[in-house]
Amino acid sequence: MKIFIHSIVILALVSIANAGFSQTVNWRSLQPAEKHVLNVNAGWDYSTTVGIAYGRHLKTKIPVIIGGEFSIPAGHELVDDLKTKIGAQAEVFRYRNFSATLKVQGIFRRYESEYVRLVNFGSEFSTALGYYRPRWYAAAEFGFDKSVITHFKHGSPMKEYYPEIQDGWYIPTGGNFFYGLQLGYTVKSYDLYLKGGKTIEQDFKTSATIPFYLNVGFNKRF
Repeated sequence: MKIFIHSIVILALVSIANAGFSQTVNWRSLQPAEKHVLNVNAGWDYSTTVGIAYGRHLKTKIPVIIGGEFSIPAGHELVDDLKTKIGAQAEVFRYRNFSATLKVQGIFRRYESEYVRLVNFGSEFSTALGYYRPRWYAAAEFGFDKSVITHFKHGSPMKEYYPEIQDGWYIPTGGNFFYGLQLGYTVKSYDLYLKGGKTIEQDFKTSATIPFYLNVGFNKRF
């Protein structure tokens, strides 16, 4: 039964929560007077997904942006599946044009089908190491998306298949490592970026249900 539950969780959460949806910033083009970063993005993991994000540039010793993100997969029932992130990212190291970014986020996600409705709370920790110029940048990223606790509410088909199945909270429910590349191009106060990479489960052995992610995004800074 535990294996059965684990498989459902991984399948459901990977379908809406790969690493492809995170706002990225060109630190060399971000100006002190620019306090806001608006973002729209689209990508592919289990399905075509669209998202929006907002970041607030803080007046701190090192560049810091706090904010939130919201994404949904394209489909008939738009709010059946969703993901939100709230957190911060900071340029924690800089040497000439080389830079390191640290990002920490809390995650809420929801998945629903005729078999089960899942409500999940998790976290994401990631870093990006790259070369940044005012007009472009390239970076490698690595991170961990942890599903901390999940609430199950099973539908009638699932209860008919397994009458003893129980609704309720389950902890822990798995996590995925992800790694890939970021490429960005900047014109004035606009950033266009492309992200792509691979996802693997936390045991470093099992390939995720959808092992790749791809995301394209657009920022407006003001």
